[in-house]
Amino acid sequence: MKIQLYQIIVFAISAIMLFFSIRGFVIKEAGQTSYKLLVRLTVWGGMGIIAIYPNLTRIISRIMGIEDNINAVILIGFIFTFLIIFKLMSAIDKMEQNLSELTRRIALKALDKQIRRLKK
Repeated sequence: MKIQLYQIIVFAISAIMLFFSIRGFVIKEAGQTSYKLLVRLTVWGGMGIIAIYPNLTRIISRIMGIEDNINAVILIGFIFTFLIIFKLMSAIDKMEQNLSELTRRIALKALDKQIRRLKK
């Protein structure tokens, strides 16, 4: 079995993403849930396994009835798609946290004004 450059690159990206996912979950980074960890382990673990064992896709494709094997193109497409999805999810989570914090500050400021009015 000859290892191709794309296999090394895909495996390296998968390993890095798995590392950051597990690290974020272990240190209880904001927005990290066990569900997100499970999804990331499945996606990036699957990508890494397929990168190491590309013939596995042939077995899966035969089971599904697909005969052509275009591993490299499919893997690269999936990687870019999932990278974009996870970056968007992270950005949305940060925006939700910022919005919640801003809402709390505004509510506390309004409450403080009401308390000061009542004291007068």
